[in-house]
Amino acid sequence: MGRVAELAGVTVRTLHHYDRIGLVLPSARTAGGYRAYSAGDVARLREVLAYRQLGFGLREVAELVDDLSTDAVAHLRRLRGLLLERRDRADAMAAAIDRELEARAKGLKVTPEEQLEVLGARLYDAIGGAYTATRRTEPRIAAQILDALGDAQTVLNVGAGTGSYEPAGRDVTAVEPSAVMRGQRPAGSAPCVAAAAENLPFQDQSFDAAMAVSTVHHWGDPVAGLREMRRVARRVVVLTFDTDEPGWQDRFWLTRDYLPEFAAVLAGFPSLAGMADAIGARTEPVPVPWDCGDGLFEAYWRRPQAYLEDQVRRAVSVWTRVGPEAEQRAVRDLRDDLASGRWKERNSDLANLNAADLGLRLLVA
Repeated sequence: MGRVAELAGVTVRTLHHYDRIGLVLPSARTAGGYRAYSAGDVARLREVLAYRQLGFGLREVAELVDDLSTDAVAHLRRLRGLLLERRDRADAMAAAIDRELEARAKGLKVTPEEQLEVLGARLYDAIGGAYTATRRTEPRIAAQILDALGDAQTVLNVGAGTGSYEPAGRDVTAVEPSAVMRGQRPAGSAPCVAAAAENLPFQDQSFDAAMAVSTVHHWGDPVAGLREMRRVARRVVVLTFDTDEPGWQDRFWLTRDYLPEFAAVLAGFPSLAGMADAIGARTEPVPVPWDCGDGLFEAYWRRPQAYLEDQVRRAVSVWTRVGPEAEQRAVRDLRDDLASGRWKERNSDLANLNAADLGLRLLVA
């Protein structure tokens, strides 16, 4: 026991406690009567200590390591995903601090939301509080996703957020790394696992289909996440964004005339063709209805006044990513153009459109 304690960086007292509560039981005794750990005991101890370092209580740890449906590989995938989430949380906090320092140096007002962003785990934690107010299932987009899912009965929803677009009547399992988003999932929604897309804690081909809706651009490694979806499911359906077409940012008046910084936000995002090739997918355009019920970034293309509302912007990650200076300038310029009639003059061709192709695409593999 002393040698194991030394190697693991814990005290003998800790190991005695784990033994006493049945969390890690040494399976053998030496000739002298000392507790001895087998390779399996050490593997379990490693899992226990890893979960403890991630902040799980002993009761939660016991439930995790005793989960008969999770093997050693699945535990490692889950642990790696949680560690990546912690890394991303630290990166997000550092980025938020940098943005606030930059804003303060320029004498810009820093909103309460931006101040609290420093405490956020991930980008979704920064926008999560406003998410349920404007982000919900749009039936026409949902119908296209449901058609792509086909007859799949077991469905994994990756980057599930608060549960929008999860198909009714199917056996759904959700994956969501943000505690803020998981906390807003309604009662009775699908069970939700805390994990990252790049390290899904499931065995190969565990699901009929895996879906991801407006989330791939938040992943640290989108292609790795898509390949993970392909690994755990026989069908993959992903709603994402096309940046392949030259001048793609000019498709939408908001990015063309008011928020050119949006192009930089997606500068490192993989091409649609590259993502499709990674999982052998075909692509489908997803038109955005003029009265889209899901308040995604492009939703208000025929209702420009909506972008002046702080609640609308707070539920869209783009505004957090471009920073307060760009956001305040875009809102100011849009407000002026709406008041002067310049916006209407520039975009008169939109008045009679019922839907617009603004670059949303469905990957179906």
